[in-house]
Parts: sequence; C-alpha cells; structure tokens
Amino acid sequence: MTDPRVIKLAQVLVNYSLELKPGEDFFLASDPLAAELSLEVYKQALLAGAHVIAMNSLPGAKEIFFKYASDEQLEYISPIDRMVKESFPAILDIEAIHNSRELSGVDPIRQRLNRTARAELSKVFLRRLADGSLKWCLTVFPTQASAQEADMSLNEYQDFVYGAGLLDLDDPVSAWKLEADHQAKLINWLAGKKEVVLKGNDIDLRMSIEDRIFESAAGKLNFPDGEIYTSPVENFANGWVRFAYPAIFSGKEVIDIELWFEDGKVIKEQAVKGGDLLTELLNTDPGARYLGELGIGTNYGIQKFTKNMLFDEKIGGTIHLALGAGFAEVGGKNESGLHWDMLCNMAESEIIIDGELFYKNGKFALDVL
Repeated sequence: MTDPRVIKLAQVLVNYSLELKPGEDFFLASDPLAAELSLEVYKQALLAGAHVIAMNSLPGAKEIFFKYASDEQLEYISPIDRMVKESFPAILDIEAIHNSRELSGVDPIRQRLNRTARAELSKVFLRRLADGSLKWCLTVFPTQASAQEADMSLNEYQDFVYGAGLLDLDDPVSAWKLEADHQAKLINWLAGKKEVVLKGNDIDLRMSIEDRIFESAAGKLNFPDGEIYTSPVENFANGWVRFAYPAIFSGKEVIDIELWFEDGKVIKEQAVKGGDLLTELLNTDPGARYLGELGIGTNYGIQKFTKNMLFDEKIGGTIHLALGAGFAEVGGKNESGLHWDMLCNMAESEIIIDGELFYKNGKFALDVL
C-alpha cells in the first residue's frame, strides 16, 4: 500500500511545484529505488494532461562510467540529455540514493573533465530557468542509504523528509504559500540594498548585492524548500569564512573548510580533511573561485544536518555560500562548471545590510520587530 504522504507529495509536485498543464511535455528523471513515488508522479501528471517521458538511472553506473570511460567519453554530451535540457518545458528529478559513497574512489580530475564539458549545457539549463521557459524541480525519495547518512532509521528519515515538506498537514500547498508570503516580506525589505556584512564566530565577510535581487524558494525549484537567495556581485567579496559543517561533493567529505576572499576571488583555502579535493574543485575553471550564491535558510522545521544539501541549505539559522555558477535570474554573471554549496552556522552571528540589522543569531530581525 502506498504511503499516503507519497501520494500527497506527488500531487504537490505536479500541481504546485511544476504546475503541469494539459498537452505539456514532461520529463521525469528518477531511480528504481524511487518507483513508489515515480509511479504516483506519473499518474498525477497524466491526470493533469501532460505528456510524460520517464527515464530511470542505472544504480552503480556512475562509478563504472568514471572508472572506464575514455577522455572522449567523459566529454561526450548525450543528444537525449541535450534535447531535454534545451527544449522540454518541465523536468522533475527524483533523487534516490543507493550508495552515498559511490564516487568516493573516483579521480577528481576525471570528474572535472566531465564537469567542464557539461558547463555549456549547464548554462543553457540556468538560462532557461531564468527566462521562465523551463519549469524544474528536484526532490528526494527516502532510502536506507540516505537514512544511514543522516544517522537515522528509515522510518525516522521518512518522517523527517515528509515533515520537512509539510506533507503531514492537511493542506501543504497553503502552508508553502504562507512561507512564500513570509519570504516576500524579507525580499521586499532587501530590494535596492547594496552592502552585506556578515560577522560571527565562523564568518567575517563583506559582499555587495547592488543591482541584484533575492529570489524566493518556497517549493517550486526544490522540494522540500525554504530559503531566499541571490548571486553576490562577483568581484566584491572580501574576508574570511569557516564552514563547520562538512561540505560533500560526489560522496566525498571535505571537513572544516576555511576560505579567504579578496576582490571576490578565493585566494587561499584550507580544510582539515579533503584539502586536495577542495583545491581541485576550485580549479575547475576561472569562475570556480568566485561566489555564485548567497542563500539564507528559512525552514526552521529542519534542524538536523543530514549530509544532503537539499535539506541542509534550508536549515533555519544557517546561510550557505556556493562557489561557481551564479543565477542569471537574480543578476548573477559568474559562469562555471561548478556550483558547490557550503553551509555556515549563524547561531552567534549577525547580518548587517546597508548599516541596518537584518539578521541576528539565526533569526530575521523583521520577524521580531
């Protein structure tokens, strides 16, 4: 019997996140472990009148690919992948992890070769998101591997995932619309602001958001959701930040990262563990050493670090900074084959914007005024 929360999740994804329309082409990218959710999404999409094309990944294929592919194969872009990214109006990615450490033994140089080759297609994808010609959403189906990564039983993790999506409520869509209203209040206050100063135990960083806008994230691009974000001015960031939470890339943990910025660029980096991978990723291309995102978590229902950034970057009381590609829809200009989110605890910190207190010790000042 299908978990009723799975049915509710499928309905929310199809009718709220993606707003599928009759006659619309819809690409469903999933995994065999997520069959329960995939089939329900397929059903709801048909009921919405969409034309559905579904494709499952092959568990274990990524490891084999990076181990045996030639350089030519690493740089190859599938015409199917290109067609989907360039022309489909709606895409849903369902992540269902079978092995969170699948790529932990893969040479990062081979991954960089593939990532660099895909940079141009990533630009197309981001451009279509920005101009509104693509509706895309990413969600997670709970698996044993994800539960173990989060130090939970599968039952606990299922409750966490569906709770984070507000799917235990009778009307989760109304709740997400209320969250969108709250985010709009914050974004309206930020409109026209120029300088951001972040200070605390783990951060002393100054950046510019002049002529940039903040975007609301209330269940459209990610599900679950809960953040506001922008792309800072590329050549302005100066200062230092420490990420006490592990940063994870392709199953590899980089622990206790510290970055030093000068005129927007990371000029020095270090980590207690995984420093070589950190440097390798920052050398992906010229844009990888610049900030592509400043995000502020607004989901105070998520308070546990799970090693999955879909959830972790939404934690109320944290910010995240992403190195690499920026978002054109908010004014971002940085281009890179990398977009790597890192999480910073703001429990004893503040954010001053144009000289006014915006955020203190993990809470928005507007919420307590």
